[in-house]
Amino acid sequence: MIKNSLHRMRGITLIELMIVIVVLSVIVTVAIPNYREFAARAKRSEAKAALLQIATNQERHYLQNSTYTEDLTLLGFANDPQISDSGSYLIDVLPGADANTFTAVATYQNADAEAGKCLTFQIDGRGVKSSAPDLDCWTRTR
Repeated sequence: MIKNSLHRMRGITLIELMIVIVVLSVIVTVAIPNYREFAARAKRSEAKAALLQIATNQERHYLQNSTYTEDLTLLGFANDPQISDSGSYLIDVLPGADANTFTAVATYQNADAEAGKCLTFQIDGRGVKSSAPDLDCWTRTR
């Protein structure tokens, strides 16, 4: 009798293995798209934060020099143009129509699905924010 019960408890059945595989498949199917969206939102946040920092530093520069600058190194950044920490956005200041205006731009550098959503972010000297191709990239949460 003891010999029979030990014999039955060895290993797992094919059905149990298939159930585990199905459960893992469902978890992976849900987790991977959520992770990719989370990573994309993090990259967008990084670009927006850099542009807002440029706008703040531009105002400080304007108060001290009565002019905006196109040189990011004068605004406290290491390089001109600047690459975001993730390497996803190229950040630069475009020449303004005159010394009393500026436009800071973050341009997505990778050729993937995110490029079709939020390719560029812009902020100008008046604080006007824009993005392309989607106009809601500054406020998008997904």
